[in-house]
Amino acid sequence: MIAVRDAVRRILPPPGIARTLAGQNALYAVGTGTFLTGSVVFFTFYVGLSAVQIGIGLSAGGLVALVGSMPLGHLADRMGGQRAWTVGAAIRAMAFASYPFAGGMWAFLVLMCVQIASETLATSGRAVYTAAVVPPENRVRVMAFSRAYLNVGWTLGAGLGAAALALDSRAGMLALVYTAAVAVLVNAVLVSRMPPAQESAAAPSGPRPSPWGVLRDAPYTAGSVVFGVLWLHAILWGDVLPLWAITHTDVPKPVLGGLIALNTVLAVALQVRATRGADTLVGARRLTRWAAAAAALACPLAAATGMVHGWATIVLLALAVTLFTGTELWISAAQWLVQTEMPPAGQRGIYIGLDRSVQGVTRLAGPAGLTFLAIQTGGWGWWVIAGIFAACVPAVGPVLSWIERTPRNGAESYASLGG
Repeated sequence: MIAVRDAVRRILPPPGIARTLAGQNALYAVGTGTFLTGSVVFFTFYVGLSAVQIGIGLSAGGLVALVGSMPLGHLADRMGGQRAWTVGAAIRAMAFASYPFAGGMWAFLVLMCVQIASETLATSGRAVYTAAVVPPENRVRVMAFSRAYLNVGWTLGAGLGAAALALDSRAGMLALVYTAAVAVLVNAVLVSRMPPAQESAAAPSGPRPSPWGVLRDAPYTAGSVVFGVLWLHAILWGDVLPLWAITHTDVPKPVLGGLIALNTVLAVALQVRATRGADTLVGARRLTRWAAAAAALACPLAAATGMVHGWATIVLLALAVTLFTGTELWISAAQWLVQTEMPPAGQRGIYIGLDRSVQGVTRLAGPAGLTFLAIQTGGWGWWVIAGIFAACVPAVGPVLSWIERTPRNGAESYASLGG
């Protein structure tokens, strides 16, 4: 019984705002997971779009996320995180509910852009609100619980989406989008009733500095680039590694689903534990180095799967996915500290927007470049990718120290504040 209670304590966030945030993140992710599971099928068979048209819409949405991350992050700063999260979620719910009425390519394109823009605003608002409402000493741990429950929500949503697709009918297609719409709308209502945060209390006095000073913040931009490079691991394990496994190994295709499940289970079970030490910049440096080293080690393991057979292939793939998952957990924890503690208190949204813009660039260039290196070279390109990750290990310390000692955009440096 004691063991059961201990297990429950490890899974459940602490009572209060931490548990509320985790629940709302899970509910928001249920809507996302439901929609993403069957969106391509819905657009093809219900709306009647071609594969090319769907691809154009998805690319337009990606462009909106890339270009809009900073302006919408700034808007979240000005609106306040709670209001931005609420408004973004409500608009996104309306976009989901409107998809069945998209009569053609242009309506679909507009709704896709609205959906992505509102998601970007809501996500920025969620981060700004969380940083404002949670004390600094608990932020990273609370964000870890929220991220774990996001994964739980995505998994539940994927199950709901799969159930809707199993109906193989127009009613099932409608159930898909309206389940997503209701989940996100309920989330918006509940977020609006959460405790308010004093989000501007720590902002510097005097004239408000230009938010676009973030573009002149070379140390923080350098950190964004390092983190952006490390986030390439998500493309590797999610897209490139399955393609490599199919084309260059003898692994049975059902194993690929098991590898995705392995990542999900590890992410949910270990996300909170992986944040240990991430409440200081010294700890964040250490975790970022671990993340880079894990990604660098995973790449040769992936390459080796093309030279073995049977169970050895499966074991090596599982080890590679485990290392990539470690990268995900450690880099998330380290970046949460940097995003919440380094920027001025009233400008976290736009700094987070800068991070997402840099990551957006890597997501645009990453799939083609990484696929060429890993697949088209026959395998030796995995070592080049490993070298890129390995180069981040020695770069982490100097870059984060540069961020720490540099005043930014109307605020004192982190080091001068005793961080």
